[in-house]
Amino acid sequence: MSETHVLLVIGTTSHKGSTRVVAKEAARLLADAGCVVDTFDYEKTPLPLFNPDSSWAAPDFAALKARVERADALVLCTPDYHGSMSSALKNFLDHFWKEYAGKLFASVVGSFDKGLTVHDQVRTVARQCYAWALPYGVTFSDKEDVQDGAPTDAFRQRLTMLARDVRVYGALLAGQRRADLAGTDPGFMARLRK
Repeated sequence: MSETHVLLVIGTTSHKGSTRVVAKEAARLLADAGCVVDTFDYEKTPLPLFNPDSSWAAPDFAALKARVERADALVLCTPDYHGSMSSALKNFLDHFWKEYAGKLFASVVGSFDKGLTVHDQVRTVARQCYAWALPYGVTFSDKEDVQDGAPTDAFRQRLTMLARDVRVYGALLAGQRRADLAGTDPGFMARLRK
């Protein structure tokens, strides 16, 4: 099985807070599981609000597009804002479409509730872009899962499960995606063949 390339998106512009802490721990656990991890962080890579008239021609867009294309899986970390993903995550997702096809999405949501609507929204984006999504998401709360600025052991176990599944299923889907793009069989990836 080849290495699974993961683009982990820190879907917040906040410089502090539990989403950033959890995303960094998720990146570490993904690397420990054998993934090659690239982290998109608004602190290091500012991304202007998506504008279909100009965003694809922006100076930094080509480099970010290459990072998305290189990924076999995307791990999307976001706070739950009013039952929805953050505007920062939505803005990131809006910049791409075909680049997600055939890839795996996984969601990690910070929520005082269960974050179910946010996980559903991530799955909806995946489906609309012909991507796959893990059948579960990982939700955390500041009170129970992040204490003293670090994930608890119990929460870390859930992140470890997600990291393992992203590695395994991301690699399986990536292999099939490559075969579909190189082949001649019909299927939803046929329209992306060059």
